[in-house]
Amino acid sequence: MNTKQLQKPNNIKFAGLYLMILGLLFSCKSGQVNLFKPASPHEQYQRKLVAAGLDKTSMGSAWIVSSLSVFQKALNINIPYQETGYFPAESVSATAYRFNIVQGQKISIKLSRKGVQPFMIYIDIWEQAQNGQMKLVAAADTIDQSLQFEAKTSGSVFIRLQPELLRGGQYTLNINTGPSLGFPVKSSNSRDIKSIFGDGRDENSRKHEGIDIFAAFRTPAVAAAGGTVTRVNENNLGGKVVWLRPKDKDYTLYYAHLDLQTAKEGQQVVQGDTLGLVGNTGNAKSTSSHLHFGIYTSGGAVDPLPFVNTVIKNPPVISSAVSNLNSTMRTRAAATLYASTDQNARTITSLKSGTIVKVNSANSSWYKIELPDGQPGFIQAKALTSINKPLLKLKVTSAQQELYDYPDSLHAAVKLTLKTGTQLEVLGNYNSYQLVKNNTDQTGWIDTLP
Repeated sequence: MNTKQLQKPNNIKFAGLYLMILGLLFSCKSGQVNLFKPASPHEQYQRKLVAAGLDKTSMGSAWIVSSLSVFQKALNINIPYQETGYFPAESVSATAYRFNIVQGQKISIKLSRKGVQPFMIYIDIWEQAQNGQMKLVAAADTIDQSLQFEAKTSGSVFIRLQPELLRGGQYTLNINTGPSLGFPVKSSNSRDIKSIFGDGRDENSRKHEGIDIFAAFRTPAVAAAGGTVTRVNENNLGGKVVWLRPKDKDYTLYYAHLDLQTAKEGQQVVQGDTLGLVGNTGNAKSTSSHLHFGIYTSGGAVDPLPFVNTVIKNPPVISSAVSNLNSTMRTRAAATLYASTDQNARTITSLKSGTIVKVNSANSSWYKIELPDGQPGFIQAKALTSINKPLLKLKVTSAQQELYDYPDSLHAAVKLTLKTGTQLEVLGNYNSYQLVKNNTDQTGWIDTLP
């Protein structure tokens, strides 16, 4: 059996459609078709499908439906994250994940691909409002190969990957976070932060509204972003302070305890320009020299650390064998399917020994798999094994034993009717069905219930 196949059939006829779609795909790459104003590469491609009438075909409509329904199956991932996956050209595929972001982070997404022919993967980032409406945050395709966006608020977002029709291959996705601003003290980094946002002050009568970055006396305090100096003044708490409004941002940066202010009100600065020199003015006279750095929005102070944190973590190395991508495998023993790769992840379902799965991607020591009914989830790679060696052999005893292309006798197509006495190898199971192979290497599902 060729294990590089999906059990669930597409029920899509390629005849006639193939040349039509290939012609459309070529036009999508070679030039713009101004049917409407495009909102994203994904939407532009979808509009071309509609304009060509492909939304009326099984494959075209399945692609559009999949682009929406995939959000309902989104799994949770932790950032930084890395996976290598596979989109088969013969299937209509899409995948989606949900992950948390923190205001001020810059999220970087890189996507590389490897296939027999170049193919496009559309990348979209979405956030979901309280009313359930989805809002597009950022979008790209693999022509650009990378995507960056700044987290305007803290919460969770969705990422969707969807390849174009009739093209596919292997891809590697990498998602990481970093600071959206430069570090505000020259020659310093996050290790020099000794007091964080929310720490108690004045016997816990108030909370610290910034971070304290300790540095040698008169070290330059620099612009964390380009923008306009809006105020240069003194106050009791901050001593000598400078306020900077970054260009095109809805917040203001606050530099306090300066020994010397070098910036002037109304001055235009670029990232890295010196605004003053670190000191201990104001209520910091009894402490070592440091910069109090704050960020203020219309709603008040927010934690500056995610905006300037220089610590960037690498995603776990992929140790799961990528040679199993797009393969049909089975569980070695009873196993658990999880909603994420977190140790305390929610359990989706428990799988019996020998359960058939399709391997879609590999990350660290896990596989993201799909059950024959389309349910995705994460499973430890060590829990799976090849189906090359049969679990057992059996002989057909019923004159009407039918071989299905999918483990659902009510909806699946019948591949053939097995003759009495036919020898079968059992490759795995799912619910009351067994995946079998006959002596001519034909595979399919049989119902084990009477």
